[in-house]
Amino acid sequence: MWHSNFVHLHTHTEYSLLDGACRIKELVAKAKKYKMPALAITDHGVMYGVIQFYKEAIRQGVKPIIGCEVYVAPNSRFDKSTQRKETPYHLILLAKNNEGYKNLIKLVTLSYLEGFYYKPRIDKKILKEYSKGLIGLSACLKGEIPYYILQNNLNKVKEVAIDFVSIFGEDNFYLELQKNGIPEQEIVNENLIKIGQELSIPLVATNDIHYLEKKDASAHEILLCIQTATNLDDPKRLKFTTDKFYFCSPEEMNQNFSEIPQAIENTIRIAERCNLKINFKQAQLPEFSVPPNYNISSYLKELCYNGLKERYTTITRELEERLEYELSVIEKMGFVPYFLIVWDFVRYAKEKNIMVGPGRGSAAGSLVAYCLKITNVDPMAYGLLFERFLNPERISMPDFDIDFCYERREEVIEYVSKKYGEDKVAQIITFGTMAARAAIRDVGRALGIPYSQVDTIAKMIPWEPNITIKKALNIESGLEDLIKKDKNIKKLIDIASSLEGLARHASTHAAGIVLSQKPLTDYVPLQKTTEGEICTQYAMAELEELGLLKMDFLGLRTLTVIGNALEIIKHTQGKEVDINQIPLDDQLVYKMLSQGNCTGIFQLESEGMRDLVKRLKPESIEDIAALLALYRPGPLGSGMIEDFINRKKGIVKIKYPHPRLESILKETYGVIIYQEQVMKIASELAGFTLGQADILRKAMGKKQKAVMEKQREIFIKGAQKNGIGKSTATEIFDLIAYFAGYGFNKSHSVSYAFISYQTAYLKTHYPVEYMASLLTSVMGNNDKVALYIKECKNMHIDILPPDINQSLVNFTVVRENTIRFGLAAVKNVGEKAIESIIKERKKKSKFSSLLDFAKE
Repeated sequence: MWHSNFVHLHTHTEYSLLDGACRIKELVAKAKKYKMPALAITDHGVMYGVIQFYKEAIRQGVKPIIGCEVYVAPNSRFDKSTQRKETPYHLILLAKNNEGYKNLIKLVTLSYLEGFYYKPRIDKKILKEYSKGLIGLSACLKGEIPYYILQNNLNKVKEVAIDFVSIFGEDNFYLELQKNGIPEQEIVNENLIKIGQELSIPLVATNDIHYLEKKDASAHEILLCIQTATNLDDPKRLKFTTDKFYFCSPEEMNQNFSEIPQAIENTIRIAERCNLKINFKQAQLPEFSVPPNYNISSYLKELCYNGLKERYTTITRELEERLEYELSVIEKMGFVPYFLIVWDFVRYAKEKNIMVGPGRGSAAGSLVAYCLKITNVDPMAYGLLFERFLNPERISMPDFDIDFCYERREEVIEYVSKKYGEDKVAQIITFGTMAARAAIRDVGRALGIPYSQVDTIAKMIPWEPNITIKKALNIESGLEDLIKKDKNIKKLIDIASSLEGLARHASTHAAGIVLSQKPLTDYVPLQKTTEGEICTQYAMAELEELGLLKMDFLGLRTLTVIGNALEIIKHTQGKEVDINQIPLDDQLVYKMLSQGNCTGIFQLESEGMRDLVKRLKPESIEDIAALLALYRPGPLGSGMIEDFINRKKGIVKIKYPHPRLESILKETYGVIIYQEQVMKIASELAGFTLGQADILRKAMGKKQKAVMEKQREIFIKGAQKNGIGKSTATEIFDLIAYFAGYGFNKSHSVSYAFISYQTAYLKTHYPVEYMASLLTSVMGNNDKVALYIKECKNMHIDILPPDINQSLVNFTVVRENTIRFGLAAVKNVGEKAIESIIKERKKKSKFSSLLDFAKE
């Protein structure tokens, strides 16, 4: 039972980037330990950690109070002249309810989109406009009221205090007292108490938490040095003058404010008044306009049946049943608008001749997506499963990731922004964290340790996935020895370990786009990137939890290569090649691949992959898909690849623990390669629905022991009902549990196998055009240019040197088996200079001499 009489209302998490050092999970756990009924999050100027904090607090049984320590411009937020560099004032805002939360989102957004000047700033004008549902606290020494107290301008202090009461309303503004050991704070506290009594403004006690424990003050000091690019020896560096900015216990806070008990009591009163409920999982999909006489469901159905007739010459009952099933699930889950939105922008891209990939991820398992021409891989032909993409038994947003031509991806994003409204579309934020090596380098700089020494220590951390400093100490004995010998190194490692994993900086997700039904600021705070683009302050996972539509618009350079190659073929040979209609059984293509001639072939050109291709000798798209699925650390280290190749070649006999496995595993020679195979085994042998089978697949892939044990029992009982003995059922379950850890998404593998095959087809049948396009795509990379020129020589294609009279911007096919070097690939030659050269050349045919060229 909760019994603490105090709640922390001024708290900075790690999302006060390089200023707060509190990890959210540990922060909430601390509140729970002290039996606090609630806890607030008030990061500097941002709401980055709000959703994570809210969910963690609910999970641990602590009421979450959502807030922010905003920056208030001394005058107008629009005033950004060089003469006005006054430091903005701090102000704590706490959301009482949903209206307050929405207003907080709008204020934080406007602080970036309109008020940003060194920091995101609001002003009192918009604070008045969006003050409903908010409680204000006067903040730390950098608040406006403390500032005027220290200026001994008490008339201004009263004026500002009365102004805040008028903005927030009576009982919604509090004067904030702190006990942090700073002499100026005592002066401020004394005056705040007097003003509170005189003006009847309530007091509240806070501690401005920046780190959890008192001992963490030194690590926080280093964090500030990293933020300001200084070191501990710099006398002008930003620093806290005391070590009191930690998570004080209720007992400490009661002791600190024993003479003003109402300031403690008011923390509980505020907490009781803050009752925000954030709505999760309700889809906030944009509205999609359909033609008259249709609703969205009937329109989607008509598009799908039209597509079905185009895709298949014979419409079988199986096709109709699969299509109807998918449509019913999509409608039941409320995702009809999603499919129409994706269909629309993919259709737009294709109409504008923007290359679109055949599929990516699990979306290729959907027949609806195939009929809508969102994907170009027949899920029926390759045994791809809809449930791997959209599962009615595991409620989550579907995930369409679409590959576009690298150079024209922005055109599609622009189309979506204009169609649905720029206020409903934004890019998505992502956070970089302090990884092991980076943490050591950052802390080393802040401690003033010589770079060479820090670099040596950092390089002792192995390059491994998810490596931590703690793990490295167990692996690298030399690191442990250094710590024992040198106390400075011990300090470096200790502090780096404590800061490792904290959020370090915000950036924009490479491909993520979010769309919403109403303006995005109804759901999520926004900000501007350094490039001027608008992005969310919540990361991708949080946006999905809020029911917002997020998609990856990926720029795939290979699609640009294919598209440009097709244009060159049209120019050189006067023919149009439809890359989606090429034969998939071309023996010349498989012969080229089997010889290891994979340079420039999508996903197959690395040395290890080339060796694997030569050994396997692929004969079909299915073989290429298996290669892509197998060439990963897990299968490489487990011996699966050797087993697969030996079975394919007949060196090892293919055996199945049960005859009913043959139809599922035949295409992969009895080896379980794909997640979809795991799902089919559970469905066909143990009676799982494909939805249940996907839950099993996920649990196995993530090695969720408790879930797997429960599923094991269900699997064995289900298999026994289907006439399979208990020992055989147990053997099969153990088999799929082993392989599921390595299993790959077949939908993705087959989709990318198509791109691999398409590049191989072009290289086989249109080698000069393909290599010219490939060389053009890597003009900024001298190593790649050299590699592909070498490959051209192996293919007996001549590469002519750059010629001021003949070369164009790109590598150009000038005659059969001959490519002219592109001017843009010449080092230090800018694009504008090239354009000027080509423009002048058109006027006079050619330059007669160097002097003639220089004159022009």
